[in-house]
Amino acid sequence: MASPKQQTSVISDKTVEYITRSEELAYELKIDEVMTRKVKSIAADTVMRNVVEMFRQARISGAPVITGDEVIGIISMEDLIHCLFHNDLDAPATKYMTPKPITVKTSDPVIEALKLFVSSQVGRLPVLDLNGKLAGILTKGDVSRGLLKALQRAYQEEELRRYRASHLFEDIESDRSSLILRYNIKARDFTNGGSASSHIKRALLRLGANPQIARRCGIASYEAEMNLIIHTTNGGVMRVEIETHQITIEAYDDGPGIKDVGLAMKPGYSTATEEIRELGFGAGMGLANIARCMDNVKLESSSEKGTRLKMKIFLENEEVVGERHSPNQENIQA
Repeated sequence: MASPKQQTSVISDKTVEYITRSEELAYELKIDEVMTRKVKSIAADTVMRNVVEMFRQARISGAPVITGDEVIGIISMEDLIHCLFHNDLDAPATKYMTPKPITVKTSDPVIEALKLFVSSQVGRLPVLDLNGKLAGILTKGDVSRGLLKALQRAYQEEELRRYRASHLFEDIESDRSSLILRYNIKARDFTNGGSASSHIKRALLRLGANPQIARRCGIASYEAEMNLIIHTTNGGVMRVEIETHQITIEAYDDGPGIKDVGLAMKPGYSTATEEIRELGFGAGMGLANIARCMDNVKLESSSEKGTRLKMKIFLENEEVVGERHSPNQENIQA
């Protein structure tokens, strides 16, 4: 048994003020919802002179290079400058493109694209559909616009739902009342990755949870969910128990277990396969992100019994769930 985070004091809003509504949406939205669909692509045999003209007319600063349906490279404004410097405008696009570009899939959460933007320093990511064909392109500007639209869309439709759900415990008399949510997570199901955590976060908000509490739970549950998808053989289960004074989230599976729990808690350490890394996952920050968001984390693992991750957030009086907490406009939009 290991207890990666012993302290149980409640993290203040000031400590986690950077967990904004935008960051929360980045875990919820799929790339398909924010990407640019009408992509200007470049055939492999196109000469750079024509590429320059296309960039000028379309007012773009980058485009994927394709052969048939396959994305083989990407050309940016920096590549054009390099070509112009060498006065080599009759060269084919393949000479100046960046080969084997980093790509993302339409079904990936936006947060995974943001991680790639940070780690790779690229300005755009070609987006592939489930068949590996070019479906769009994603820039940081696309992400910003997509997040803004999602903020505007979500506000009104959530207000009524939150009011209804926040009164759930109001007329129930018992010594201890709780609501239990359960989600079955399939191994390697990247298409639905993040769905359970999105449902958990939304349920908390509708029950009247403080938005910061819901965001912390949403991020922690996303990382736990992705760990089940990436590292398990048969998938696993996520279980959430919501009480007026605390929220408990558990993620458990039947194998193969973690050999060194202490090492697994270190930021950047990952046992993800090369195949998983090529998909853009397995950066080794999952457990570290969980630890920063939760008040108490307990991780138990063995090759015989699998892994059980138990996370808790303790609620102060003003943060209680399901007791006439009426979120104001500032909290909803934060």
